[in-house]
Amino acid sequence: SRAYSLVDSSQVSTFLISILLIVYGSFRSLNMDFENQDKEKDNSSAAGSFNGNSTNNSIQTIDSTQALFLPIGASVSLLVMFFFFDSVQVVFTICTAVLATIAFAFLLLPMCQYLTRPCSPQNKISFGCCGRFTAAELLSFSLSVMLVLIWVLTGHWLLMDALAMGLCVAMIAFVRLPSLKVSCLLLSGLLIYDVFWVFFSAYIFNSNVMVKVATQPADNPLDVLSRKLHLGPNVGRDVPRLSLPGKLVFPSSTGSHFSMLGIGDIVMPGLLLCFVLRYDNYKKQANSDSCGTPGPGNISGRMQKVSYFHCTLIGYFVGLLTATVASRIHRAAQPALLYLVPFTLLPLLTMAYLKGDLRRMWSEPFHSKSSSSRFLEV
Repeated sequence: SRAYSLVDSSQVSTFLISILLIVYGSFRSLNMDFENQDKEKDNSSAAGSFNGNSTNNSIQTIDSTQALFLPIGASVSLLVMFFFFDSVQVVFTICTAVLATIAFAFLLLPMCQYLTRPCSPQNKISFGCCGRFTAAELLSFSLSVMLVLIWVLTGHWLLMDALAMGLCVAMIAFVRLPSLKVSCLLLSGLLIYDVFWVFFSAYIFNSNVMVKVATQPADNPLDVLSRKLHLGPNVGRDVPRLSLPGKLVFPSSTGSHFSMLGIGDIVMPGLLLCFVLRYDNYKKQANSDSCGTPGPGNISGRMQKVSYFHCTLIGYFVGLLTATVASRIHRAAQPALLYLVPFTLLPLLTMAYLKGDLRRMWSEPFHSKSSSSRFLEV
């Protein structure tokens, strides 16, 4: 059987894909904020508010209470999957496939908008009670459904990775961290959660709960359906079991095993990257409105030019590299957040303190702005 590890140093693709997903998801999130501001300006003459709570109801902002209880909820979900996986695997697979379909359609939407712009108007087509959709939205959803169906039939790891990428981008784009305080609460709690379930769960449950749940394949719904309906021994029985898209997997250079990185290790630091990108843009607007007022006198101009986004993204790369080295040294699964959280949060906190922005970033920093800038140097 194939062996799995959380990260594999031989797979450079893990680094590249995770960083690209974070960057792309962060910019999709920022672009959604701009679009919501434009809609507010079109619908009302009152000035819009540039903050994490958008008028778009699909965007979810995490508050302090949710940040504290999220690791607890994740632990309960992990235990349910550990003890009752055989009972809930089909339902969980179907729900995951539906969410992955929607998320991958969101990932494909910009490409479909580009392809359909020359030959199709942007008018929405009505589908009755289902809603109104543009041609680009219908095309992206159709392609997503097709990919999910092929994944169900083949179980190929590359298709599973594509669905996991869609989930990562959608979660980064639609979830907001409103302040550095909430970011620290969330990431610190998830660090403890990750460390406990990877390092200490085996002492209580006689098994590494995190690794077992992450690597356990589920029965294919087509196989289950054929058995329930008694369709015969050859109908639906040759479909493979499915490894669910809750992770990115890449084969090693020898093909003897797969490296694995959970999407939580991409999404949770990605939410922090999304927050600092929005703050960089907010601060750029504020400096532009104040005619380029310089920062504190004890900070050099070069330090002022370094963005929080660049600093945190470099920290994420170094943390992921450190997790890879630790995994190879110990030859065992490692809790990636143990390395990613310190390497992202500590440089960010240090730079915010040196620049004099720590107090503003700590409590919700996005105040009302009368105008928005669509351009951010990255």
